[in-house]
Amino acid sequence: MNSAPPTPAAEPQTSATPRPWPTRGLLALLALVALAFVLDVALGPVRIPVLTVVRHLLGRGAAADTATAFIVHQIRLPKALTALTVGSGLAVSGLQMQTLFRNPLAGPSALGLTAGAGLGVALVMLTSGSVASANAVRALGLGGSWVLVLAATAGAALVMALVLALAARVRDNVILLIVGLMVASVTGAIVSLWQYFSAPEQIQEYLLWTFGALGGVTGPHLAVLATVVGLGLGLALASAKPLNALLLGETYARSLGLRVRRSRTLIILSTSLLAGSITAFCGPIGFVGIAVPHLTRGLLRTADHRVLLPGACLLGAALVLACDCLAQLPGSQITLPINVVTSLLGAPVVLWVVLRRPARSTA
Repeated sequence: MNSAPPTPAAEPQTSATPRPWPTRGLLALLALVALAFVLDVALGPVRIPVLTVVRHLLGRGAAADTATAFIVHQIRLPKALTALTVGSGLAVSGLQMQTLFRNPLAGPSALGLTAGAGLGVALVMLTSGSVASANAVRALGLGGSWVLVLAATAGAALVMALVLALAARVRDNVILLIVGLMVASVTGAIVSLWQYFSAPEQIQEYLLWTFGALGGVTGPHLAVLATVVGLGLGLALASAKPLNALLLGETYARSLGLRVRRSRTLIILSTSLLAGSITAFCGPIGFVGIAVPHLTRGLLRTADHRVLLPGACLLGAALVLACDCLAQLPGSQITLPINVVTSLLGAPVVLWVVLRRPARSTA
């Protein structure tokens, strides 16, 4: 039943020939990230020349230009670092979910982590609107409140604990995926019920959180977010070989000596850290985790996760930085919600994936 010859997806484990194109592709993505990072710092209501931004980033800015230095270092640099962190984490978590469940439309929210974080935030905002107003909306963005961060983290951690407990007992990934979707559905129903009985101003604050924000993550928030996302990315890179083995299914992976249950727990833990922390600090940001893995595969033309993981990390960072540039509407004082921009760019990619493979049945 499982004697079919290995497909090209198994090539990462057996091929010893050099592959220069993925290396060049990674270098090109690194240059793209650097360019998008500088542009994200340069663009905004106050336009700053690119060369001036580069000098300030290198610590060579004019000493008398205190206003520009304040804008670059205190406002735009933390936001750009947040965009870089968010894009990397969501893209890698989406790649892991698509490989684990062998589903091209799986994303970071497949396990219900985003919904769990939303449930924690709803518990704060919809039951104590005054606390949320004082600590969230007025604190330079939605990520500026430790109350919301802790609530979202608690909600995501609760769902993560449930999923990890099920992953230790359930052997079928499809059942695990269905459980995650059902958890998301139940938590969404609870939030909707709270909204139905909440005051309009409380609902408005919660809706603002659902739009996502990058500008409120500064200082200790950014340090904590970067640390947790870095840990999640480290676990993801450590699971590169198990992900390569899982491309051909769990039965084939077991025949290669892979401890599937342990590897699956490691992958779920990495995704939980990435998606849960990002949602807690920045709100739900959609479509990055679904679209970027497909773009990375198409660009690097490989199935080797030792290449795809850093590639998705770089491309996700570049994409969110570019979306943040578009969200600022250069020449205007208006800033669009980051979740709106990522959805507008990510939805066509998802449609392309669906229409590109009409003959494939759902796993």
